[in-house]
Amino acid sequence: MMPPMKLSNKGRYAVRALFDIAFYNDGRPTQVKDIAERQSIPPRFLEQIFQDLKRAGIVGSKRGPQGGYSLARRPAEIRLGDVVRALEGPIALGEREGGPRRPGTAGEARRVTESIFRDLSSRVEACFDGVTIADVCARAEELGLRRPGTQRHVYVI
Repeated sequence: MMPPMKLSNKGRYAVRALFDIAFYNDGRPTQVKDIAERQSIPPRFLEQIFQDLKRAGIVGSKRGPQGGYSLARRPAEIRLGDVVRALEGPIALGEREGGPRRPGTAGEARRVTESIFRDLSSRVEACFDGVTIADVCARAEELGLRRPGTQRHVYVI
């Protein structure tokens, strides 16, 4: 049995880290140690992930005691597809273009199946692009997570 197609730890951790900044700190600068602790992500690995996200313009950074990583755009403008592409390159199910072309039936069959895989890759990419960090935050609230400062107080007299 084939293993399932799986997003790497790097991609999954990046989504969790961006969610953390958006949900727990309203997109403002958040220190790596705090994100790493809340999300159980190794801090050194998280630093590497943030460097890739910074190069892609998804996060910004600020030094100093009030520093850390912040979202470079609103959560509703950061698509999961942007995150995955920044860390892992194009979302592709088939083989990369430019492989050796074989004449005859095998070459024709490969052309047909690769065409299908390109179509499926586009659909998968559209699914990732259809979900934003804001959607992840909304799901957290649906599942009962509370943002800091939104705790409900019950007064009994």
